[in-house]
Amino acid sequence: MTVILDHVGIKVSDFIRSRDFYTASLGALGIKLLAEFEYEGVTSAGYGNDRGPTFWLGTGKMLRAGDTHVAFKAPSRSAVEAFYTVALAAGGRDNGPPGLRPHYHPDYYAAFVLDPDGNNIEAVYVGPAGGKP
Repeated sequence: MTVILDHVGIKVSDFIRSRDFYTASLGALGIKLLAEFEYEGVTSAGYGNDRGPTFWLGTGKMLRAGDTHVAFKAPSRSAVEAFYTVALAAGGRDNGPPGLRPHYHPDYYAAFVLDPDGNNIEAVYVGPAGGKP
C-alpha cells in the first residue's frame, strides 16, 4: 500500500492545553509525542510512531473552529473505546461515541471527539470485532 500523505498539521489556540490533550488521547492509540520545538515564533509538537511524526500541532492563525477533521487509525475496537474515554477525560467533548458506522462500511467502528478548539478528531478501526483490519 502506498502512503499518500507525509504529514498533517493543525493550528491550536492554547498550545499546552492541546499538547496535553493530544498526548493523552493519541497515547491510547499507541501514537506518541516525538518532537516539540519553537521556530520563528511558532511552537510545534509532532506525533507519530516508528516512522516519525506525521501529525503536527502548531501555534498561529487558526481556521474557524470545527473546520478540521482528522481520523487516526486504531489497532482495534478496544483502542477506539480507550481513545474516546481518555480524550473525554483530557478535556475533549463527545461528538459521537464508539460504535459501528455501517453507512461508511459494515465494519467501520469509530468514535468522535471535539478537541479543545472544536476540531473533530476521530479514532477508527475497520474490521471485524477481535480481528485484523
